[in-house]
Amino acid sequence: MTAKLNSTDWRIIGETVPGASHLRAGIPNQDAILQLRESSRALPLVLAVSDGHGSPKCFRSNFGSRFAVKKSAALLSEFLDDRRNGFDLKEIETSGKEFLPAEFVKRWRNSVEDHLEKNPFTDEEFKKLEEKSGAEARKLVEENPFLAYGATSLTVAVEENFILYLQLGDGDIMLVSEKAEVTRALPDDARLFANETTSLCLPHAEKDFRFFVQEISAENVPALIMLSTDGYVNSFSEEAGFLKAGSDFLELLGTEGDDFISENLGTWLEETTATGSGDDTTVGIIYRPEAVKKRSAPDKLEITATEVSASSNQPEQPENSFPLTPENMEDMTVTITIKKDKNKLLDEAAPKKDVEQGEQKNS
Repeated sequence: MTAKLNSTDWRIIGETVPGASHLRAGIPNQDAILQLRESSRALPLVLAVSDGHGSPKCFRSNFGSRFAVKKSAALLSEFLDDRRNGFDLKEIETSGKEFLPAEFVKRWRNSVEDHLEKNPFTDEEFKKLEEKSGAEARKLVEENPFLAYGATSLTVAVEENFILYLQLGDGDIMLVSEKAEVTRALPDDARLFANETTSLCLPHAEKDFRFFVQEISAENVPALIMLSTDGYVNSFSEEAGFLKAGSDFLELLGTEGDDFISENLGTWLEETTATGSGDDTTVGIIYRPEAVKKRSAPDKLEITATEVSASSNQPEQPENSFPLTPENMEDMTVTITIKKDKNKLLDEAAPKKDVEQGEQKNS
């Protein structure tokens, strides 16, 4: 028997910070994060994260990541709303796998083309590109303009009796059970290794998505879902430390509460990028308050690469984000939660990976 979860069963905390190396270089944040809810309903809840590539060839990827979170969140919300009168999980799984990737890529490319029409590539942009990567790089962008906007995508949609996961490229979607057991929502993609990733800018991007529908039951529902860009995971010296961060967030929710995490998440991520990857870093957390049990604080937390303790005194988080007004979403409300009862959409500040034809990425 499936378990129906109402709006009070799910909350979101999220933050994105510019990479330490990108701050030094004066490059804007190329990660983006966005939560979408329909104004008249609490569910579906959709959280989207995107990581724009930071190579010289992807010089507009901060726009590409913003387009990605807006288009993926709106698309999944529409897809689920069309089926609200009768959810058939088999049909959702089949049609979702066939329809969502292709439609998402089409909408993202339309956004890129609209932006290019209004803002053609400039001589200055091409001059900088050639100075950094040579004439061949300019030729690649001229042949495939989407390359300049290259980005990955992570999207999770929560409904009453199932959760939908959609991913293209690197980054992670982590699931944490009430017993603090940590798993990944989707299988590994063998094509993601070293500095290579699949991307929205590639010619056949729709074939590279990973997709999964998880039916919710009393025995099968996450306590916490964590989406993160690769700037976070790459900051940990071992994967075990990164996976433990998921259970540590669950512990902190129980021992310190969501206000504590909301107020300190930005600072923790800044410390993570400063001591770790140097890359833009984004974390979005979807959790069920009823699954957060009061527990003893763990001896050591690994929410940052430097293992910040729950009792550490954290400086106040700087305001380094700005509101982004969604386009063509008249009946929807777009927010990203940073502090309890305070809505904000986060997404600007420093670059990331590189995309080639292959996809090669360099921070």
